[in-house]
Amino acid sequence: MKSYMLPEFNVYRDLERCVSCQVCVNQCTYMVHYYDEEEDLVKSREENCVGCLRCAMLCPTKALKIVPNPTSYRENHHWTRESISAIKVQAESGGVILTGMGCDKPQYTYWDRIVLNASQVTNPSIDPLREPMEIRTFLGKKPKELSIEAGSGRYSLTTELSPQLKLEMPIMFTAISYGAVSFNVHESLAMAASESGTYFNTGEGGLDRRLYRYGDHAIVQVASGRFGVDPSYLEVGAAVEIKIGQGAKPGIGGHLPGEKVSREISRTRMIPKGTDALSPAPQHDIYSIEDLSQLIYAIKEATGYAKPVSVKIAAVHNSAAIASGIVRAGADIIALDGIRGSTGAAPKIIRDNVGIPIELALASVDQRLRDEGIRNEASLVVAGGVRNSADVVKAIALGADAVYIGTAALIAIGCTVCQKCYMGRCPWGIATTDPWISKRVNPLIASKRLSNLLRAWSLEIKEMMGGMGINSIESLRGNREMLRGVGLTDKELSILGVRHAGE
Repeated sequence: MKSYMLPEFNVYRDLERCVSCQVCVNQCTYMVHYYDEEEDLVKSREENCVGCLRCAMLCPTKALKIVPNPTSYRENHHWTRESISAIKVQAESGGVILTGMGCDKPQYTYWDRIVLNASQVTNPSIDPLREPMEIRTFLGKKPKELSIEAGSGRYSLTTELSPQLKLEMPIMFTAISYGAVSFNVHESLAMAASESGTYFNTGEGGLDRRLYRYGDHAIVQVASGRFGVDPSYLEVGAAVEIKIGQGAKPGIGGHLPGEKVSREISRTRMIPKGTDALSPAPQHDIYSIEDLSQLIYAIKEATGYAKPVSVKIAAVHNSAAIASGIVRAGADIIALDGIRGSTGAAPKIIRDNVGIPIELALASVDQRLRDEGIRNEASLVVAGGVRNSADVVKAIALGADAVYIGTAALIAIGCTVCQKCYMGRCPWGIATTDPWISKRVNPLIASKRLSNLLRAWSLEIKEMMGGMGINSIESLRGNREMLRGVGLTDKELSILGVRHAGE
C-alpha cells in the first residue's frame, strides 16, 4: 500500500561543509543517512527521520540541519496536522498508534499559570549564600506528636518513629524500568542518586544484581507483573513501592517486546529470554483497599517493618478519595503520577486523554488528607512533567513532600524527547537494550550530568526560598499563600487552593 504520509522532518545538508565523513551514517539508528559510493556523497531518507538531532549535534562540520517539514495541510483548527496524520497512519496500519514520553499537549500545564511570592520590605528575604538553608526531606509516616522525657539535664525522645527515607533535596528519580532503558542508564541513575543523597526507583523491571551495591539508594517497585520480585530484591531496597498505575497510561498494563528481553534482562526480570514481558492492567490480587492493605502489610512483614512502603497511582478523577484509602491501608508514602507522566510506550490516544493534571490532583489529595486529619500518616510524592526547580518549589508549596523526575533526568543524559522510545533504537543509547547502541551512555559521564542537574536545581530552590524569606523546606510545604494564579478560573483556583494574582 502506498503511504500518503509526509515526512515529519526535512534533512538539509550543506554540501560545502559536508566532508562525507559518515559520522551521521554511523550514528543514526533509523537509517536516515547513507553513503552513495557512485556519487561519493552522503544522502538522506527523510521519511525515516524522527527528529532526535543526534546527527546534527555530532556532525563535526555542522553541515546538517533537521527542521520540521514546513509542507502542511490546509489550515484547520479542528482538523490539525496531528489528527489528519493519525488517521492516515491508522488507515495504513490498522493498529494502535504508540508513542513514548509524556503528554505533549499544552492545556494540561498549570505550573506556568502559577507564580511564586517574594519578600519586599515587611518580610526580609534571606541570602542563601550567607544564611543556612534547609532542604533535607524525610519521607514516611510522621507521628502527630512527640513524647520527650527529661531527666538529669538530658532529654530523650520516647516516641517510636516509623522508617523514613532521608533525601538531601526533595527530588528523586522516578520509576524507569530496566528493559525500557539500558543497563547503563540504570547504573547512571543509581550512581547519581547515591552521590547526591537521594533515591532512584527501579521501575517494574527488577534490579540487576550488579546494582545491588546501590540498594540503600533504591526504591524497589512491585508492579502487576511482579518482575524480578524475590526476598533479596525486597531486602536490598531502601523502600518498596507498589505500583497500581502510572500517569502516561492509567488503567492499562505494559508490554516489553520479547526482542528486548536479553539474557541480562531475562535474568533480572525472572522470565525466559526472548519472551514478551506482559504487565497486566490490574494487580490481580488487589480489587479493594482491603486487598491493598494486605499486600502493604505482607511487604512490611517480609522486610521486618524496616522500610517505608509506597503506593503509586495515576492521577485520576477520584484520586483524593483513593489516597485517603491508601493512607488508611497502611502506606507510608503516596506517589501521584499526573497526565504528563512519561513512559517508554503507550497508546497515544490514552497518553493524551486519560488522567488529570498533577497540579489539580496534588492540591485535592493534600487538602483531603488534611481535612481528614491524616496528612501526617503518609508523605506525598508527585510526578508528571516536572521540568525545572520552579516546578519543584510550586509542587512543595501545593502540598507535596518531594517530586519524582523522569524525563528531565533522561534529558540530562542526552534525550531530546523525540517520543520514539517504544521503537527500542534510541540513538542516544537510552531507551534501548541493544548492546551496541547502549554503549553510547557512559555511566560515569551520565551520572555526573545527573548530579550536576540535581545540584543546580538545589541551588535554585534555595534561591527561591530565600527570596520568599523561607529558610526551611518544611516552612514551604503546603504553604499556598506563597502561590498566586494567573489566568485561572474561580473553579481552578478553588481546587488549587490559591488566590489570583493581585489578591
